[in-house]
Amino acid sequence: MGIVVNLDVVLAKRKMSLTELSERVGITMSNLSILKKGKAKAIRFSTLESICTVLECQPGDILEYQDNQD
Repeated sequence: MGIVVNLDVVLAKRKMSLTELSERVGITMSNLSILKKGKAKAIRFSTLESICTVLECQPGDILEYQDNQD
């Protein structure tokens, strides 16, 4: 499985829509959607920092490593 993106979980806890996050962070909806679906190949630290600032969370709240050996 590798890296799992829990952006939807954090958004739900904060009662924030992807649209609102997009507006507040300054990232397009399409790029956030790609990240949320786990289809992104990379994320810039500056982008991760902006998301964490807006959502008042840690990077580990959004990104999680799951071992493939289960």
